[in-house]
Amino acid sequence: MSRSAKQVGEHAPDVLNPPSRHWSGFALFIGLAALIIASFAALPLEWHHLFNVEAARNVAEFLRGFAPPEVAPEFLRKVAHATLETISMSALGTLLAVVLGLMLAIPASGRLGSVPRAVTRLLLNGSRSIPELVWASILLIAAGLGPFAGTMALAAHTTGVLGRLFADALENAPTAPEATLRINGASAMAAFFYAALPQITPQIISYALYRWENNIRAAAILGVVGAGGLGQMLKYYLSLFQMQQAATVILAMLVLVALVDSASFTLRRILTSV
Repeated sequence: MSRSAKQVGEHAPDVLNPPSRHWSGFALFIGLAALIIASFAALPLEWHHLFNVEAARNVAEFLRGFAPPEVAPEFLRKVAHATLETISMSALGTLLAVVLGLMLAIPASGRLGSVPRAVTRLLLNGSRSIPELVWASILLIAAGLGPFAGTMALAAHTTGVLGRLFADALENAPTAPEATLRINGASAMAAFFYAALPQITPQIISYALYRWENNIRAAAILGVVGAGGLGQMLKYYLSLFQMQQAATVILAMLVLVALVDSASFTLRRILTSV
């Protein structure tokens, strides 16, 4: 080997042996572990008050108050009405969120320019960063007690979630079919509805049904702040210490969530396989 070739070999970067990233990953792990330990150390966790004989006795006595659940026909009719109210809140809130989310996803995907994209993304981030309970507490002041405020709270939060997911799906969709229609004289709107939208329709359906599942659970909780449905019944009977009635409401929540989860999963498989 000549001297010049040897010098080049000495000063060439070590391509075959790139710097190891082991230490950076290890440092990240140590930092996260230290953060978790510090968070637990900052909390006044008094485990001895939870795991003792007296605490176990109090919990057992509390749980015995739920048995047997109330099964009077008149009360079951009230629970059925509240269940339908919860389903209606979640379904309408999800439907509004799908429509608004799809409308906001178009500028959020960058189709109208970088400035509308940034503004819309900021709006979607703010909408979904506020939990449903906070939205409901705000809207209850304006709309009063009842399912309307709960429905609007679900729609406000879910719009932020679905709008972001729809925008990401539009950004990742192939642009060739839409560009072909535009070259052949189709308008931007026609190209979107005939080329871009059909490509992401299975994702839209899957995301919407999944969020409906989540909104069923959220709708059952929103009633705790007075937004109607099963949650409002649960808060009412727990505040009166009528545990047997509360047990029936809790069982209705569990059955409703299980049925909706099963139905949504089946619908997703059917619709996305077509």
